[in-house]
Amino acid sequence: MADQLDLFGTPLLPGLAYREAVVDAAEEAALIAAIDACDLTPFRFQGWTGKRLTTSFGWSYDFERGGIAADAPIPEFLRPLRDRAAAFAGLPVELLEQVLLIRYDPGAGIGWHRDRPMFDHVVGVSLGVPAVLRLRRRTAGGFDRRSLPLAPRSIYHLSGEARHDWEHGIAAMDRTRWSVTFRSLSTLGRRAAARAQG
Repeated sequence: MADQLDLFGTPLLPGLAYREAVVDAAEEAALIAAIDACDLTPFRFQGWTGKRLTTSFGWSYDFERGGIAADAPIPEFLRPLRDRAAAFAGLPVELLEQVLLIRYDPGAGIGWHRDRPMFDHVVGVSLGVPAVLRLRRRTAGGFDRRSLPLAPRSIYHLSGEARHDWEHGIAAMDRTRWSVTFRSLSTLGRRAAARAQG
């Protein structure tokens, strides 16, 4: 699987891969309906409540306590998409142990961040409307910046440098967007998971 290329055929960022049309329009509509039928709740971070609505399966990350806990099993409606996400990322499907569903209603976005160190590979599917995945890395003089347009029904994979050295985020939009993010556990996450399971 090749990294995402820019207009000149060079990698946009090492460790960033992208593909369009991972699902068709009918599958997208069914996924959106199934996500909306889940128990989505406002994102919470250290007493602050965000605008985006989320739920997790497999494992959940508690931002109040800074740890992971076993969550409900990944539901059947997400399993075919998880199979495709694993194939796209070149990973055994069983490694994608966690899934995060997010609905971004108008005015909701996600600020600059790196996924928590409990997780390793990040494989995201974008649904509903076009968006732009923004990336930045701090330098001595400010930031290096990149951006990747995300078409509806597209998939991206963050690993290596793109995952660990760069922050990413999506600006608030004026239309509703949904995302499905599959993640593997890191070595740190596996140790935490073993403790959580007793």
